[in-house]
Amino acid sequence: MSIFQRLFSVGKSEVNAAIDKFEDPIRMTEQGIRDLKKDLNAAMTSLAEVKGQAIRLRKQVEDNKKASADYERKAMLLLQKAQNGDVDPADADRLATEALSRKEESDSRTAQLGEAATSQENMASQLQAQVEKLKSMVGTHENELITLRARAKTAAATKKINKQLAKVDSSGTIAMLERMKERVEEDESLSQAYGEIAAEPKSVDDEINAALAGSSAGTDERLAALKAKMGMNA
Repeated sequence: MSIFQRLFSVGKSEVNAAIDKFEDPIRMTEQGIRDLKKDLNAAMTSLAEVKGQAIRLRKQVEDNKKASADYERKAMLLLQKAQNGDVDPADADRLATEALSRKEESDSRTAQLGEAATSQENMASQLQAQVEKLKSMVGTHENELITLRARAKTAAATKKINKQLAKVDSSGTIAMLERMKERVEEDESLSQAYGEIAAEPKSVDDEINAALAGSSAGTDERLAALKAKMGMNA
């Protein structure tokens, strides 16, 4: 066999397998469930990643809020120290101004991070809905598969029985049973006939012989009387 013939045979077998798979609802449903479970796993992975990102962003938001409050507190402390004479007023003003700039930067990052966190949380909500939908679809199809398998099993058994019943006449089973029935009835008739023959009365000769065999004394007396009547010597 050439390489082209082998490739053709392999391709043909794959096409036939694909057709069989396409025509088999159970295998189609099983493949569909496997595909849905893959989608579900991918969606759950994405959901976990998005939720994790949203959690990190919310933590950064809180950290920047704390940093903003801390810079404001430090600016106020610098001004208080300048007022108390502990720090040079010019240095205090310069450092307090720098602290307030850092506070504004923290406030800006807080707003940006808050928006990003909200976006991630919205995406997480959408993914959560998709995950729940896929879970529901998987459950529905798994229940359908259980029902489909039961129906297929019942249909196969019914098909086998009906196929056997359809082949009864063509295989001559009924004809054979009819012949056996006729043969049994014929044997029964012959048996009854032989029984009737056996029960019929015996012939006269058989009765005479039976009587002679059963009563020899009476026969001798009748024979002697008969001889006397005939004038014969006993």
